[in-house]
Amino acid sequence: MFADRAKIYIRSGKGGDGHASFRRELYVPNGGPDGGDGGRGGDVIFEVDKGLNTLIDFRHKRKFTAQDGEPGNKRRCHGKDAKDIILKVPEGTVIREAETNKVIADMSGENTRQVILKGGRGGLGNMHFATATMQVPKYAQPGKPSQELWVTLELKVIADVGLVGFPNVGKSTFLSRVTNAQPKIANYHFTTLNPNLGVVDLDGGGFVLADIPGLIEGASAGVGLGHEFLRHIERTKMLIHVVDAAGSEGRDPVDDVYKINEEIKAYNEEIAKRPQVIAANKVDLIYSEEEDPVLRIKEEFEPQGIKVFPISGVSGEGIRELLYYVSDTLKALDVEPIIFEQEYFPEEELIQAELPFSVAREDDLFVVEGPKIEKMLGYTNLDSEKGFAFFQRFLKEAGILEQLEAAGIQEGDTVKIYGFQFEYYR
Repeated sequence: MFADRAKIYIRSGKGGDGHASFRRELYVPNGGPDGGDGGRGGDVIFEVDKGLNTLIDFRHKRKFTAQDGEPGNKRRCHGKDAKDIILKVPEGTVIREAETNKVIADMSGENTRQVILKGGRGGLGNMHFATATMQVPKYAQPGKPSQELWVTLELKVIADVGLVGFPNVGKSTFLSRVTNAQPKIANYHFTTLNPNLGVVDLDGGGFVLADIPGLIEGASAGVGLGHEFLRHIERTKMLIHVVDAAGSEGRDPVDDVYKINEEIKAYNEEIAKRPQVIAANKVDLIYSEEEDPVLRIKEEFEPQGIKVFPISGVSGEGIRELLYYVSDTLKALDVEPIIFEQEYFPEEELIQAELPFSVAREDDLFVVEGPKIEKMLGYTNLDSEKGFAFFQRFLKEAGILEQLEAAGIQEGDTVKIYGFQFEYYR
């Protein structure tokens, strides 16, 4: 089964907590702090695997979590760093943040490995907090929290040229003749249900050709499998539009070109502006002597700058000329590979999301609440001068003091943060 889209949950590892302990040895009274640091949590890394061409592995497992770092221990023992989790994806996979649909990474070109979520840093043990005035620190720093995201994975095939056209017009037959691809071919609609890639070898160069599954009217609005197919032409530099010139199934080839182009334009106007050539296929089935359907197609589209080549996917007629024309056009374009730029930066977005807090006035009290603040109170020793200074610095850096001043707090007013109260002074 071909799979080109998946939604998964990823989480990096939490940093290990620092340890609070004191040296205890025979004949060594009042030993100093010796709590070790916690280990680093594991990163979530995406890596390109050239041997993959589908996202099927992500259809059966949807949650991926890196290991947490080990906590520190006594005798200054450092907790073990956790292993990273590496997720293998096909080249051309675009990773997006699920809620906003913004691009996090495009696993294409030179970008073959990228850290998407960083593991939490390990917390410091209490041996780091000893000072001349605080020689017995009874607290240690917890590890930094993990990061988590729901992301969507989209595989957009990497090809220079896309074959487009209605179902059963001969695209698969054409692809099998000009490349080493072996698509499934039969005389019924929607034979091709997944993109087929092939390499066209020519003297002086070649190009990658993708058979995009048959489009239908309404594809741009998601009718049928429209969006599933259309995303695969986003990276192509040029399109070969295959039509049934003989009208063997009663279709009008001129009308078909206009309809498919309208679907492409509705999906993405930029793609519709890319160079296009028409392959008027199945000329071996034209028996009418009264009207030349190929001439009609040429008279309609060549004045618009769209070259028309009569071909036969069965006999091979006209294919050589078409391929060399496409190759020459690609060389003249000299277009850089299409890479989707990063729009969402997890490190920045998630750090900002970690600091929600509220400031409210209740009678004579200014009440401050928030999960980050509650966690900070859990590991800060406010009875010590160093611990209280550390907490004050946190309130300033998080913008809480600024919010209190905006709420009208005056010197001497009381601030309540969960079970802790103190008077406010600048």
